[in-house]
Amino acid sequence: MKQNSRRKFLQNAGLATLASVSPLAAEPGKVRELFIHHVYFYLKNPNNAQDEAKLMEGLKKLAKVPTIQYVHIGTPAATRRSVIVTDYSISWMCFFKNIIEEEIYQTHPIHLDFIKDYAHLWEKVVVYDSIGPKKVE
Repeated sequence: MKQNSRRKFLQNAGLATLASVSPLAAEPGKVRELFIHHVYFYLKNPNNAQDEAKLMEGLKKLAKVPTIQYVHIGTPAATRRSVIVTDYSISWMCFFKNIIEEEIYQTHPIHLDFIKDYAHLWEKVVVYDSIGPKKVE
């Protein structure tokens, strides 16, 4: 198999896999109220590998809240453009079927334990919540 063909195949296979588990996948015309909760954590000690590892440990536990459809835990990418914010330590993005599922997450014991057990690690959090699309064509 040619290198370009192999690369294209792998890209398409990856996209197909993502589409099969994506909360964005829906039947045509079906109303969908996808809710995305994106949190940026700013550690008190941003250069402390132990604090970062501890927060990552907590986020992996938090990912077990049953209403979460998909989770992404990340750190700032090496991209450098004027519009890109890279001053945070860790990002946490999770997808829910709708706002009700996200509200259940907010009061779930795993989430409350996460705050209680790990809040001492961060100096601030910034949250971006978004909803949509209302209808998938």
